[in-house]
Amino acid sequence: MRKGMFLLLALVSAVGCLQMKSEPYEGGTFKLTVSTVLPSEYSELSGMPITVRADNIVSSTIYTGVTDLHGKATFTLENGLYAVTASGRHGEHIFNGTTSGLVKLLGGDASCTVPLFHSISGALVIKEIYVGGCSKAPQEGTWQSDKYLIIHNNSAETVYLDGYCLGTVSPYNATANNPWPEGIDFAPIIQAVIGFPGGGQDFPLAPGGDAIVALCGAIDHTRQYPLSVNLNREDVFALYNPEYFPNPTYHPAPGDKIQSARLMDIVIKTGQANAYSISISSPTVLLFRAKGMTMAEYVAQAESITQIPGSTERVVKIPLEWVVDAVEVFDGRSSGNRKRLPSDLDAGFVIQSDTYKQHSLMRHVDEAATQAQGFEVLKDTNNSTDDFYESDTQSLHN
Repeated sequence: MRKGMFLLLALVSAVGCLQMKSEPYEGGTFKLTVSTVLPSEYSELSGMPITVRADNIVSSTIYTGVTDLHGKATFTLENGLYAVTASGRHGEHIFNGTTSGLVKLLGGDASCTVPLFHSISGALVIKEIYVGGCSKAPQEGTWQSDKYLIIHNNSAETVYLDGYCLGTVSPYNATANNPWPEGIDFAPIIQAVIGFPGGGQDFPLAPGGDAIVALCGAIDHTRQYPLSVNLNREDVFALYNPEYFPNPTYHPAPGDKIQSARLMDIVIKTGQANAYSISISSPTVLLFRAKGMTMAEYVAQAESITQIPGSTERVVKIPLEWVVDAVEVFDGRSSGNRKRLPSDLDAGFVIQSDTYKQHSLMRHVDEAATQAQGFEVLKDTNNSTDDFYESDTQSLHN
């Protein structure tokens, strides 16, 4: 994977300037020409079709097009500010890119260039992220101690979960200031590295299979809160370790169906929270695995840990090439979201519109590939803008 971090998007000031006009699209339409550039080592694929997407951030209108043999796509668009992304695939090779900032189409034609970054489609992908919580209805209040993830085997081969790890990066929220300089060559995993248990081949995941990870309470939450989910299941991997995370509201003793062998490992804890911390409005979720050593051996090395700039809090430096899949989430209530993941990990983002609404973020099914393979295959373009959508309810809700 390439190593780089794009400039942060200054959405707040840009949107504010545009919204000052009573008729932001007065003046007709203009042409936007987008040029895509493949990495030099893949120049032989020049001319392959690349899908280009332009999102008008004010009207929320989405435009898509496909590049010509010269790698260019031309749009006729209304005045506005556009987030432009591009993605293409050749076999297992995935190419993604985005502009470093918003493209302005204000009173005349414009052009921009999107460098494409290369990655390989992985066997394991993140299928669902539910962290936003729900209402306690018919009681008063809200509930967020029912967070879970689902990991999916997108390949035709059995994959063993043993040794794979999960984490979230600093900063927790997309609306926070990003303390990391452009171009860092690692993912700064904050709070803890969570690992699947097993000695190597203890937990096979069949083609099209799912693994549920309860980040909080591996219990049946629906007994108290009908809009929540039942995480007391035999197939659940549970994050429960009272030594590191003793808060019983977020980490109660697991239900009677949870197997002790399926308790997640805390490979290392670097934060001070008494419960596992992940943003409920705009998280990042990363799935990764150490290469050439175990994750425990890696985090035992002093150089694997660093401090957040301007803070005493520590993070684990996960090499970008160890990341198997990554998803970035933006807060739909804010225009001040900023990218935290480089484009070779996730070229886009999925928007979560609100919290405590039962909303879950789910990956689209690739219907054609599913029919051809005979098991569920999920869309994997390495761009969460295209791969994910926001669902009104959790997939585990009865």
